[in-house]
Order: sequence, then structure tokens, then C-alpha cells
Amino acid sequence: MPATTKTASRYDVIGIGNAIVDVISSEDDAFVAAEGLVKGSMALIDAARAEELYERMGPGMEMSGGSAANTMAGLASLGAKVAFIGKVSEDTLGEVFRHDIQAIGVAYETPPLPEEVAPTARSLVLVTPDAQRTMNTFLGASVFLGPEDVDPQMIASARITYLEGYLFDRPEAQAAFEKAARAAHAAGREVALTLSDTFCVERHGPEFRALIDGHVDILFGNENEMQVLFGTSTLEEAFDEVRGLCEVVAITRSAKGSLVMHGPTLFEVPAQPVRHLVDTTGAGDQYAAGFLSGYLKGLHLAECGEIGSITAAEVIGHYGARPEVDLASLVAAKMS
Repeated sequence: MPATTKTASRYDVIGIGNAIVDVISSEDDAFVAAEGLVKGSMALIDAARAEELYERMGPGMEMSGGSAANTMAGLASLGAKVAFIGKVSEDTLGEVFRHDIQAIGVAYETPPLPEEVAPTARSLVLVTPDAQRTMNTFLGASVFLGPEDVDPQMIASARITYLEGYLFDRPEAQAAFEKAARAAHAAGREVALTLSDTFCVERHGPEFRALIDGHVDILFGNENEMQVLFGTSTLEEAFDEVRGLCEVVAITRSAKGSLVMHGPTLFEVPAQPVRHLVDTTGAGDQYAAGFLSGYLKGLHLAECGEIGSITAAEVIGHYGARPEVDLASLVAAKMS
């Protein structure tokens, strides 16, 4: 079903999430174990731990990141008109983030936080030889985003508002999400939510379920996140729980592709082949970008999932969570 468009839209999608600069390093399993980390997970760390881990890591690549920001980058590459709301500091990494996201065509106007309050967020991403990524995130300035950063008129100008679960820890962010969702629905628009991470769902399951029930039209997640969210032992049981709460649910399953649910109908979408798996960072972010690009065009939901598979496959073939090719051209070639 296409997104609602009652009046002219300034944006196709506005994303709200953590504004983060990623530092990506190749490490072996022994390093991850020695640091006491759970491979493939995302852990929140404080400033002292961030400095300690950074010193122990090997050479790293700095890239602007953040889950919703990555999705907006993907949508921009697919030709969509997008904007991002997220908090950085008035420091060097903040300037890096602002330059990078604006340079790829994403509107970004969120006022920065004074540098003395908190530095710009950074995520230390350890990529092991099996392409799994273990993220250690110092949220810094990003957690200071609150309702005051959400302009209802700006939200009303977008066909879809996309919310990032990683941002959900602080009450101020939860209030910002609710304000944005209410503004979107008041304008006849739609709201999408990505669950982001199993640990986020474990911390805030009841709050996520309350947000989904009444505020979310499109839900993104993976198998584990869905089962944890609803306390079920199978994905099928989780689908039974979410059916009726939101209109569309898209669940990624790594090499098994994805499942897209619309009411009683379930579509199974295969994964795209990947010649060389390098880094799974951003796979879910780019799947959401591809899916939403098709959704905005009113394509069949199975086709939306197929585009999501194409864009996810591109990003896991290289380091970093943002596309390295023109996604619009890639999708056009793959779908022809």
C-alpha cells in the first residue's frame, strides 16, 4: 500500500535517530573475547571505556553513521527526498557528521549541542573475519535529542517519519518519538519504526509495544528482535501478536532473506547473492531504505522486500554502513 499523500510533500522520509561517527576496525575473534564483548551485539559504553577500547583497536576508518542516518543516506541514493533529525556537538566529529550527511543530499538542520556539554557520539565497530560486527557505542551528544528538536510542521511535510529504536533509551527521546508520530498522523502521514537491536527491545519492550500499538504503521526488525518484543519462542507466534497493531511488518532473516506481512498475508522474499561478504554493518538500515523506496512508489510489498534485499546485499559487500554505488542504478539493473 503506498504512503498517504494528502497534500504536497517537501520530503519523502524524515529519519529521527542517533547522529554517530563510526570507527570501523578489523579484529579477530580472540580480540573480541578478550575485551569481554558479545560478538554481533551492540553495547552502550561510557566515555572512559570508549577511550580505552579505541586505544586497543587496530587502525580504524572513520565514517559518519547512525542507523536512521544510514537509512536516509540509502534513500537519498535511491532518489528520495529525505531529511534527518539527530544531535551532534560543536566539535570536529560533529562537523564531520554534518558535512557527510549534507554532501549526500540529506537535509540536516538540527542545532548542535555546545561542546562542553557532551562530545559527538561515536561507535567503535569491530568487524571479525566472518563479517559479523560488534558495536560499542558512546552516545555522547546524541542522547540530548528531545521534543524541542522535533518541528511538527517539518514532520507534517514528510510522507513517512522513520524512527530509530537505538535512540529510545532516554525519556526525552521517547517523548520526541511520540510528538513526531502524533504530528505525522495528524497530517495524514505514516510512521515507521526500526527495532534496531535485541538489547534495545529487552530494555524497553513494554514501551516499544505501546509505541507500535497506535503510533506505528510500518515496523522493521529481525527474527530475534520480534520474538523478544512479544516474548514468543517462534517468529510465527510473534507475527500473531503484531498482526493488527500495525499495517506492514518487514522482518529480516540474514541469508534467509525477509518476511513481509500485511494483515493476514505473508510474503517470503529471498536474499540477494553476495559475491564476497565483508561487513554486515548497516544491512538492516539499507534493507529499510530499499523497502521504503519501493513503498513510496506504491510497489507490491514483495517487490519492496526485493529492493530491500538488493540494497542490503550491496552494503555488506564492503566496509561501512552506507552505499558505495548509486543505488538507484543498481536497483534498476537488478529489477529489469
